[in-house]
Amino acid sequence: MKAAPEAQKRLLDLAELDTSLDRVRHRRRTLPDLAEIDELSKRLARLATQVIGAETEAGDLARDQTKAESDVDAVRARVDRDTKRLDSGQVSSPKDLASLQSEITSLRRRQSDLEEVVLEIMERREAADAQVESLRSERDKVTGTLRAAEERRDAAFAEIDKEGGELTGRRGTVSADIPADLLALYEKLREQSGVGAAMLQGGRCLGCRTSLSIADLNRIRAAAHDEVVRCEECRRILVRTAESGL
Repeated sequence: MKAAPEAQKRLLDLAELDTSLDRVRHRRRTLPDLAEIDELSKRLARLATQVIGAETEAGDLARDQTKAESDVDAVRARVDRDTKRLDSGQVSSPKDLASLQSEITSLRRRQSDLEEVVLEIMERREAADAQVESLRSERDKVTGTLRAAEERRDAAFAEIDKEGGELTGRRGTVSADIPADLLALYEKLREQSGVGAAMLQGGRCLGCRTSLSIADLNRIRAAAHDEVVRCEECRRILVRTAESGL
């Protein structure tokens, strides 16, 4: 392949731009905020599940408390009713009196047991409510931290994308100066090794950092100025300049 020396030298400008674009893309992929956002998102998802579980437990305990208090009220009402019957003198039979007094005693014992149940449920509910508030607070804190990290990410992306856009624009300008067949070869080599062209400097390929043999240097010296030469080691296009040492 042949190409004007000026066109070949433009490959070095293109390679430099492509290297800069690769660095920009790498920065975008490895932005520290991305790892933080991923971890915070997972943590927020776990907290959301924990909040739902805690709220469900607190809700169940609230219903249990309401039922237990209703049971206490029902027993207390029966105690009041039986006590009024006892105090009214309506029951005169000794047997009936004894039965009524026994029932009142039993109901009061039942009421006491139920009131202890209510107190136990209230204590458990208080702890459950506190857990709900604690988890909600932690969830809100993590949400705030996540939003801040996302804002930093978006700001960094905007800056990186702006830089990438400018580099892409410059790349288009440089590419327009390179013949289509030479550009196609460069792009093919770039896909294979990441860098399609390198300078020959002081008898050394700056692509693979290999010093060329005397035979290879003699071959390149003998090549026409518009001949496209390549490194025998890495197969990249070797661009000759005044620094090539030929």
